[in-house]
Amino acid sequence: MKFLLFNGSIHPQGNTFTALNEMAKVFHSQGVETEILHIGGESVRDCIACGWCAGKGKCVFNDDVVNEWIEKAHHADGFVFATPVYYANASGRLQSAMNRMFYAGRSAFAQKVGAGVAVARRAGTVSAVDSINKYLLFSGMVVPGSSYWNIAYGRIEQECAQDLEGMQTMRNLASNMIWIAKCIELGKENNIMPPKFETGEKTHFIRKIEQK
Repeated sequence: MKFLLFNGSIHPQGNTFTALNEMAKVFHSQGVETEILHIGGESVRDCIACGWCAGKGKCVFNDDVVNEWIEKAHHADGFVFATPVYYANASGRLQSAMNRMFYAGRSAFAQKVGAGVAVARRAGTVSAVDSINKYLLFSGMVVPGSSYWNIAYGRIEQECAQDLEGMQTMRNLASNMIWIAKCIELGKENNIMPPKFETGEKTHFIRKIEQK
């Protein structure tokens, strides 16, 4: 079993990493292979809605981390998307990456375990987690909870390690993710397979007004 942990902060050893590393300790203790992927400071292109990715499983742009991450995701069982909070939302780089990863590589994530985590000095964490969860829920992922919102607080590097409840929340979230992933794995071993979603219906909110 393998989990991928996405660090959406520009700082490789900052508070976002500290929260993920607390989860990684639990994953390692339970024999789950874990990889923390750092988005870094390089530019990440946003989705341009070109449609090139349809049926290909990868994005037309191949000059950043997105296609590499999609390929890794196909071989993983669980995911954590973690972000620092600037303006009550996930970081721009993480959102740009997720826009393209979930458009082009949705099949790599569907019906697997996923969670969002946010770290901030003070506020905006709940809305940041909510924005991440929208990707996961829209893609048919299983989203476990923890003992509180998936948030931790800290300002200077690694300060959130002092947020004892926040670190406890990360550990509990990690334990819940392992449990759910094992349930999914055990179900497959016993021929309890994920449901096949219906497809084909596409509607929107525009309709023709009949002329009288």
